Amino acid sequence: MTLHAPYDTNNIFAKIIRGEMPSVKVYEDDVALAFMDVFPMGEGHTLVIPKRGDARHFIDLPESEVGDYMVRVQKVARAVEKGLKPDGVRIFQFNGAPAGQSVFHLHFHVLPVWEGRAVGPHASGGMKGAAELEPVAAKIRAAL
Repeated sequence: MTLHAPYDTNNIFAKIIRGEMPSVKVYEDDVALAFMDVFPMGEGHTLVIPKRGDARHFIDLPESEVGDYMVRVQKVARAVEKGLKPDGVRIFQFNGAPAGQSVFHLHFHVLPVWEGRAVGPHASGGMKGAAELEPVAAKIRAAL
């Protein structure tokens, strides 16, 4: 998939925004939705997506919307840090398939990291269910 392909309104994140697919939500407002990654690289791996329906990646997001969206990414990252107390937090994002993007709706990863605890490769971990993700999500929500 090229960097400049058209937005697919049936991607999994668009379906989550529309309520057509389930997710374990951490935060939601009119700008962004944050939820647990079902293929986490580690405990507490959270995704923050804009609710705007046509930004495939960061380069696509209009400048006028960057600030409001990034405030939400920071808000969720702070809650992950406060709620889970990791030794560090990775905040990252991919633009295009060659860069590692696998879902073509803009999203930032917020990944807590603990010393001595391995982090798995992107999008290669086993799928986690809501029952496993919900207790961690509850700690993050409580920290918001």
